[in-house]
Amino acid sequence: MNDEAGARKGLRALAAELADCRACGLCAGRTQVVFGVGSPVADLMFVGEGPGYHEDTQGEPFVGQAGKLLTELLQSIGLARGDVYIANVVKCRPPGNRDPLPEEIAACTPHLMEQVRIIRPRVVCTLGRFATRLIAQTEAGMTSVRGRVKQTEVAGVPVLVFPVFHPAAALYTPANRSVLEEDFLKLKRVLERGTDALARVAADPPLSGEVQLSGEAPLPSEAPLRADGPAGSGPAEQLPLW
Repeated sequence: MNDEAGARKGLRALAAELADCRACGLCAGRTQVVFGVGSPVADLMFVGEGPGYHEDTQGEPFVGQAGKLLTELLQSIGLARGDVYIANVVKCRPPGNRDPLPEEIAACTPHLMEQVRIIRPRVVCTLGRFATRLIAQTEAGMTSVRGRVKQTEVAGVPVLVFPVFHPAAALYTPANRSVLEEDFLKLKRVLERGTDALARVAADPPLSGEVQLSGEAPLPSEAPLRADGPAGSGPAEQLPLW
């Protein structure tokens, strides 16, 4: 188990080191570095794209309208912001909320990796395409990977990566809210049964390198994971992996 006092100390030291960061051009327009917030030993870590206006003003990630939705989604699965850790790919606001540039992402990536190394989460939920590309090391589109799990290592830490749409996507396209709500229910199951999912892949990996999506036939010789209780209590559902 991660040492909470040590992790908290490590995060504070890193935040102090970055308070006047000049590693990329974003430093010229920021109000302050938006480092991250939450439990230093969180099992679940969220990674978004970058700070917006409200985040730049308040110094905390996800405090605007997208942040309010994220808080509601957390509450819907029985979690509070203090139970998780929230950070971004880049820690300074891009001008006009534009997409971060490759060189800006490259400059900030070591700091995010150090946060992961200190916190050692079991699950990293990536919010949107920039975080998903960086953490999952994929060029796949969000529609094809959202709501699915990937087993990998991030900063030397074994994690399950779970991509979802960025909450801002639901602000612009209301239909995406129901997609996010559905994926957060899956995220809850990932948190509860992640170890079982990993054991399934290790015990009987399919030739294609991927396992079936939820709703497809179970893997050979493996009992399906339950969505609603022990065997025999209700319909079975597999965790969605890729």
